[in-house]
Amino acid sequence: MDGGTLYTIGELARQTGLTVKAIRFYSDRGIVPPDGRNPAGYRLYGIEAVARLDLVRTLRELGLGLPAIRKVIEREASLAEVAQAHAEALAVQISTLRLRRAVLTAVARRGSTPEEMDLMHKLAKLSEHERRRLVDDFLDTAFGGLDAEFAGARRSLTPELPDDPEPEQVEAWLELAELSCDPDFRALVRALAEHHSTQAAGLPRPDLVARARDAASAALEAGVDPASPEAAAIVARVPIGAELLERAADPRWDRYQRLLAQVNGWPPPQDLVGPLGWFRRAAAGRHAGH
Repeated sequence: MDGGTLYTIGELARQTGLTVKAIRFYSDRGIVPPDGRNPAGYRLYGIEAVARLDLVRTLRELGLGLPAIRKVIEREASLAEVAQAHAEALAVQISTLRLRRAVLTAVARRGSTPEEMDLMHKLAKLSEHERRRLVDDFLDTAFGGLDAEFAGARRSLTPELPDDPEPEQVEAWLELAELSCDPDFRALVRALAEHHSTQAAGLPRPDLVARARDAASAALEAGVDPASPEAAAIVARVPIGAELLERAADPRWDRYQRLLAQVNGWPPPQDLVGPLGWFRRAAAGRHAGH
């Protein structure tokens, strides 16, 4: 082709590799307008049409829509500006797809009911502001009205889903959010917080639950039988009540902390269920022996 020749749609199609139908579509929408018509009324195009069509094809392959392409072609916006806007839109789409994938993965793994799937889908669609509000509502229920010392505990129990999360983090967030909405679990965390709030001011730290966990972990590592006199002596040194012990050993509390660590990218927390289960058996044996 040279600069002085006009070409039919068929000739443009052979030059660009696009179909006649595609070129006619772009021409009808003013993106590649004809430079004139031949005596038979067929549209004719100049050499600039080839360059335009090459650019249009590239932008379409990148996913840009016709309004954005028109702005670039007509120089209403720079290619860099359009590319940046499109990249941001793609980031939102990728985030949405990751959330959908997490929902479907969780449903497949858990064999969820339609009701559970509906809840997870709603949780996945929450905006960052809505996710924050859900978490704040849960933490307000757990710590609202208690001492200021719980500000640190509140922060340590706050999930922070990163801007570009891994699929496993998204799935963990969904399960954590679902757990946070459970009224029974909220009551459990509130009871644990209230107990901590009413502990004697002079109680050595760490708290009773942590002391029971650490003592039981050491006993487990040493192979101490929970029914032995040695276990009874260990239990006697940690004056934790049966009700608190049962709540702290609840698998949901351990699960929340593990999900929290996964969402926030923290190392896994110490196991609670195993050591506190040992402590409960040892305590039951001690009381039975009295």
